[in-house]
Amino acid sequence: MDKKSIWDLSRPSAEQYRGMEKMRLTVVLDNVRSLNNIGSLFRTADAFMVERLALCGITATPPSPEISKTALGAENSVEWVYFDNTRDCIDKLKSEGYIVCCLEQVKGSVELGSFVAEPDRKYALVCGHEVYGVNPEIVNMADVWLEIPQGGTKHSLNVTVSTAIAMWQFFSRLRPDQIDQRAEQQA
Repeated sequence: MDKKSIWDLSRPSAEQYRGMEKMRLTVVLDNVRSLNNIGSLFRTADAFMVERLALCGITATPPSPEISKTALGAENSVEWVYFDNTRDCIDKLKSEGYIVCCLEQVKGSVELGSFVAEPDRKYALVCGHEVYGVNPEIVNMADVWLEIPQGGTKHSLNVTVSTAIAMWQFFSRLRPDQIDQRAEQQA
C-alpha cells in the first residue's frame, strides 16, 4: 500500500482556502491555556472548514512559536478573533443569530450523536479550559449542551480531542458535500 503524497490529497493553498465557503460554525475557546492545544485546534479547524475560531480570555493568540508548532501553518489559513472575555463573544454571536452549543457534561445535555445541526442555521461551539471546562456563567448562556458519551474510567477527554469529535459531527451534517467530493476523488 502506497502512502498518499501531498499532491494526491489535492489540498488548496492557504490563499485558496481563505476564499472557500466554510462551514457555518464558529468554535469558541473559553480560556484554553495550552498553546499546543490552541495550535492543534487551529489545525483541526482548518481540516473541517470552520469559519473561524474565537479565542477568549487567557487563550493565547498567534503569532506564537508554540501555537505554530502544532498548527503547522493553519494559524495563517483559519480566521480568528480575540475577546477579552467569553461573555462578550457569546453576546456578539447571539446577536448575529448563532445557536450557542456548549460542549460540556451537564444535566439536560444532548448526546452529540443525537444532535442534528441544520444546514441553514449558524452555530457556535464553546469549548473550555483543560481542567475546569467551560465557565459556568458561559454554560448558562448556551442554547444547547452537547455531551460526548464515554465508557471508560475517565470523566472527560482532552479539549482538542473532544472539540475535534464535535467539529467532525458538525462537518458531517453541515458539509456532506465535502465528504462526498473526497470520496469521488478517491474512486
